[in-house]
Amino acid sequence: MIIRKGTKDDMKAILDLIIELAVFEKEPDAVVITEEDLIRDGFSSNPLFHTFVAEKNGDIVGVALYYYRYSTWKGKTIHLEDLVVKESQRGTGAGFALYSEIIKQGKKDNVRRIEWNVLDWNENAIKFYEKSGAKILKDWCVVQMDEIGINNFLNLNT
Repeated sequence: MIIRKGTKDDMKAILDLIIELAVFEKEPDAVVITEEDLIRDGFSSNPLFHTFVAEKNGDIVGVALYYYRYSTWKGKTIHLEDLVVKESQRGTGAGFALYSEIIKQGKKDNVRRIEWNVLDWNENAIKFYEKSGAKILKDWCVVQMDEIGINNFLNLNT
């Protein structure tokens, strides 16, 4: 298995992994992006995200998708949006290898924080992250406004 930067040619396989993650997270119909969206957004002159892929025997078996954020307290940070390994490849070390690559990237970039979200029912992931030295913040809630919420807000407040 090799870990490398993702390319445009990997976006179909990455989209398949994103869809597999949505199924795992019990939201199989939530993915609306396309392969073309991923290519446009990840490979423009100002890419919105970066990827590392785990490749085994020519097949993409995992992905870590991340982007940079800015913290008013810490400065430049990395947000790990998704770390996904094909179900058939879990337990092979692919997830650990991708996770390690993100940590190395953070060190290389001199970020002061790498952050991500984990579902509270994903006990295996939580144990893995805690064992690696990551902190699970119990006193913070994730806040999101989806497309419907955005439109409703604007309709009510403009």
